[in-house]
Amino acid sequence: MDAQSEKVLAQIVRSTRIASLGTLHDETPHISMTAYICAEDFSAFYIFSSRLAQHAVDMQKNNRVSLMICETDDQRDDPQTLARVTIRGKAEALQNGEPGYTPLKERYIARFPESEKLFAFPDFHFWRILPRGGRYVAGFAKAFNITADALLKASRH
Repeated sequence: MDAQSEKVLAQIVRSTRIASLGTLHDETPHISMTAYICAEDFSAFYIFSSRLAQHAVDMQKNNRVSLMICETDDQRDDPQTLARVTIRGKAEALQNGEPGYTPLKERYIARFPESEKLFAFPDFHFWRILPRGGRYVAGFAKAFNITADALLKASRH
């Protein structure tokens, strides 16, 4: 992947606040919208969700997930040229009090101030998604298979 494509990838991941979350529901694909934050080096992505949400129930049964993060639609004639990345990985629940939980909570609230009230509900918690690979489309005729190492390299931009 060229340096410009890495730079665009880093910009999309950092500036976009929502992603499509793919889970398996009764062995069939299920897609939901989720807000997220990520580790500075893109080694992990974090969502905050109720255990009662369908995607959370799905992740408890099967932790294989994908996130799709897309450039904001700017009304261009061909939306298929929007840059986007699909990240496949494994999800794991984080419990309040685990190491790193408080700084994660503070970062999440800083990005999503209205979420602060949700932290009072006992059924809400973080999920950490650890990337295993994926696909990045940087625009027309610019597509790349990506690895966790490729995400790490892009995060340096």
